[in-house]
Amino acid sequence: MIVVTGATGQLGRLVVEGLLKKVPPAEIVAAVRDPRKADGFAARGVQVRTADYDDPATLAAAFDGADKVLLISSSTPGVRVAQHTAAVTAAREAGVGHLAYTSILAADTSRLLLAAEHKATEEVIRESGVPFTFLRNGWYTENYEQTVAQALASGSFTGSAGEGRLGGVPRLDYAEAAVAVLTGEGHLGQVYELAGDEPWSYADLAAAIAAAAGKPVSYEDVPAEQHRQLLLGFGLPEPLAAMLVDADRGIADGELASASGDLRRLIGRPTTPLADAVAALVKN
Repeated sequence: MIVVTGATGQLGRLVVEGLLKKVPPAEIVAAVRDPRKADGFAARGVQVRTADYDDPATLAAAFDGADKVLLISSSTPGVRVAQHTAAVTAAREAGVGHLAYTSILAADTSRLLLAAEHKATEEVIRESGVPFTFLRNGWYTENYEQTVAQALASGSFTGSAGEGRLGGVPRLDYAEAAVAVLTGEGHLGQVYELAGDEPWSYADLAAAIAAAAGKPVSYEDVPAEQHRQLLLGFGLPEPLAAMLVDADRGIADGELASASGDLRRLIGRPTTPLADAVAALVKN
């Protein structure tokens, strides 16, 4: 039995859909905070169980009888380590034989603000003794949905990544990698650095938007502090603005790209090209 936490989230839904193509629905558990949001999966024969990272009792029940668990990282910064620790403890007590965790690129060495909680979670998993696989996901192209909308409306967008390049690809690529690990063999103890085959810059992103929309689009690079002030001016909370500026710093430093080829090998195909990913965002 395979349990997917956060199964009604943006990544989790894609993973469950991928699993449904490979294993019987009765062997899949969609572990979610609100079971009502998983009614569609239940109607297709997927087991739906309540699982709240803040309620360890629900995690124990959700993982009961599980052979494999995909622990999709919490979306709540600041409390992730405690939440993930509760899930890891529940997995160990349930006798789970394989715990896959969605981490971040180079979690053990990255200077990204987002990386610290992932590094700490990886350490908790290693110390738990539960057999694991770390899926160190890079950036999602969907992270730039608002950027694309802004560019379409104004003809430009702003950032502070300079000429840095990142290996961003759609969530579906990462979901397919998770499905491959959950349904395949030889992944125990592996740490996969997952990123696109062809890293791209914000200038490349602007060009891709322009090509998809058939209109000129430019990228304006500004100093980090000016970028932060612009984001605050748009009404973003200070922590989110700081995270986005730090992400651009990481892109400039090459922290969101990887030449490992792990993602391509896991999904058995080339990763989705930037042009295709952006075209999908433009259509939306």
